[in-house]
Amino acid sequence: MSNAARLLEYDACRLDELILMWRASFDAGVGVTDPHPLSEQRRYFLTEVLPRNRVRLAVQQNALVGFVAASAESVAQLYVHVGYQRRGIGTQLLTWAKERSNATLWLYTYARNLGARAFYERHGFVAVAYGFEPILQLEDIKYQWAMGMHNVA
Repeated sequence: MSNAARLLEYDACRLDELILMWRASFDAGVGVTDPHPLSEQRRYFLTEVLPRNRVRLAVQQNALVGFVAASAESVAQLYVHVGYQRRGIGTQLLTWAKERSNATLWLYTYARNLGARAFYERHGFVAVAYGFEPILQLEDIKYQWAMGMHNVA
């Protein structure tokens, strides 16, 4: 059986499922519990993420297994369900974002999220700046990708 997921347009009926999957994936990857209440995370998705990005849902056997929110310039969010990581779903989502980019993308990830860092670096992203996210008090890294850069995807 193929590990490929179907990439579907965002469906508002899946918002609660998306928020719970996003939260679990974040907590596992970053190693901290997101302090924001689910209602605040829902509101953030609806008022900040959705209006500024195109969103694709990764679905397998009708289960939401990941999502990406990206514009032509950046990847705002990319998360894969904890039980479905390392199966190519993240690569599908990132490829979708790259194909719709202006030939360059930037994104942020937390320095302590070693899995995400390795994933992005495998897919041609290069660290270009190091910073600090004040709300969670964590170091973050800005990554950049440009078409034609080293890309193993």
